[in-house]
Amino acid sequence: MNHVTLEEISLKNHPIISEKWIQDLIANDPSILGLGELILKDKERIQQGAGRLDLLFQEIDTNKRYEVELQLGKSDESHIIRTIEYWDIEKKRYPQYQHCAVIIAEDITSRFLNIVSLFNGFIPIIGIQMKAVKVGDDISLIFTKVVDKMMLGLVDNDEISEKEQTDREYWLKKSSNDVVGIADGILTLIKKFKPNYELNYNKHYIGLKLDGVANNFCLFSPKKKFLWLRMRMDKNEEMEAEGENTDIVIEDYDTERNCYWIKLTKGEETKHAEFLQKYLEIGYRAFNKEV
Repeated sequence: MNHVTLEEISLKNHPIISEKWIQDLIANDPSILGLGELILKDKERIQQGAGRLDLLFQEIDTNKRYEVELQLGKSDESHIIRTIEYWDIEKKRYPQYQHCAVIIAEDITSRFLNIVSLFNGFIPIIGIQMKAVKVGDDISLIFTKVVDKMMLGLVDNDEISEKEQTDREYWLKKSSNDVVGIADGILTLIKKFKPNYELNYNKHYIGLKLDGVANNFCLFSPKKKFLWLRMRMDKNEEMEAEGENTDIVIEDYDTERNCYWIKLTKGEETKHAEFLQKYLEIGYRAFNKEV
């Protein structure tokens, strides 16, 4: 087996490849950034009085959004300021989401790292270094995360646009009748302490409505063989201790989203109804600020 030395090329000085070409490539396949499972929300998003945001992504099953700015060559002050400005505009416009600024450049400089360190704990920002290597007559892009910082915090109701809403049939096809039935069982438990709740079918999750208005103190993510129940609440040691006496899978507390991820299979919503109802009600009262 022979070692092949890869030839690194400059995208900024390339005669054919443009920033738009790379932007379209990322938009069509955001997984190449290594930020998880993302969906494209917008491209060249107009920011009033401030230009255009290159790319806006959102995580599937969560309310985390990424404001992405791309630059060929070295990161510079104007690139950093522009990215943070777009992040701030989106954050103020849609405060119900968690927002993270993402800077992509061919060369993430030491000056960039020094500037970002000043924002530590105040602005969630990710720096991704993009390298291009020649592979025959083609190129391959390599994205490496060199700065990773996330803000923590409790979120309110997700913004739900008409085009993202679906129906029960959509989820039955995507998942199964048994798994969607788990969400029905959880809803039955919720109705015991708050009868006016109903399921709210959206493209990437099943949420809740209270008196016709979105009220997502918990969310459902049906998979093929199980359902993720995401319960929004403060860390609860009593719940964790009681959960150890059941066979329910409770993931470690998600401090970033202030919630528990609970994995449920068919029948567990009935088998552990008392446990689930108790903490669903606690989560509901905390989310809606009821004593």
